[in-house]
Amino acid sequence: MATPKKKLQGLVAATLTPMTENGEINFSIIGQYVDYLVKEQGVKNVFVNGTTGEGLSLSISERRQVAEEWVTQGRNKLDQVVIHVGALSLKESQELAQHAAEIGADGIAIIAPFFFKPWNKDVLINFLKEVAVAAPSLPFYYYHIPALTGVKIRAEELLDGIQDKIPSFQGLKFSDTDLLDFGQCVDQNHQRQFSFLFGVDEQLLSGLVMGATGAVGSTYNYLGKKTNQILEAFERKDFSSALKYQFCIQRFINFVVKLGFGVAQTKAIMTLVSGIPMGPPRLPLQKATREFTDRAAAKLKSLDFLPFAELRDGNLEACS
Repeated sequence: MATPKKKLQGLVAATLTPMTENGEINFSIIGQYVDYLVKEQGVKNVFVNGTTGEGLSLSISERRQVAEEWVTQGRNKLDQVVIHVGALSLKESQELAQHAAEIGADGIAIIAPFFFKPWNKDVLINFLKEVAVAAPSLPFYYYHIPALTGVKIRAEELLDGIQDKIPSFQGLKFSDTDLLDFGQCVDQNHQRQFSFLFGVDEQLLSGLVMGATGAVGSTYNYLGKKTNQILEAFERKDFSSALKYQFCIQRFINFVVKLGFGVAQTKAIMTLVSGIPMGPPRLPLQKATREFTDRAAAKLKSLDFLPFAELRDGNLEACS
């Protein structure tokens, strides 16, 4: 059975794929990106080539190169580099899984195929198993995101007996708001040492109450330090402070969601906060508008989420 060198827990940044203005991947800044996550955000785990990383918009060759760069640049700096290997083609997923093992990744994850969809648990497990066996030494995580895949098989149902079929299975990235499903995943598998990674950033505290052992999210790229305050307060049972920190982060997320918030906008915010140019997304996604960036910047300033004193103003909301 594949066992992680260390249980995947705490915050995991769903990494962006930096691009040049003409849509090519900007590999040269990934080393700087790693240092920023570790030193400025206190985040030492990454989830590469997922939704935030536009993994399904990259070629197989590009996904391999991105994975290699994160593993190389993260060596002796990051705790775990998990590579998303989901694809519509089983063969491509197997190739990516095998490649992840060859380059020394710490785990692989996969979404359900979403064009020809599995119609029940057994069909989905058969697909996942065929990917997992391509990299049997790597911890295997299922990425549950039904809003994007359209695969409505409940995670609780999927986890029932899954390790008998997939011995390398180690956990779940749960990107859904169904806390009944998530709670039952935890409750019915508490005797197993699975990683239950919650994937809805604005509801993280709810996930922690239900038993999440960590979280994967896009906002942890630039709000990791703030989000770690939730984890720290929850750990010391200071639930009042944890709730205050969650509400503070919710104010920002609620604001940008109303403006239209996705990968393109996340790239713009990450560029603004970190100073590292993330570039535009790849088509069909459209670059964030200047209006969005300006309004997001004003909100970040008001919440004191920007690191540079010259970018702050005196009209701060109470978030400390």
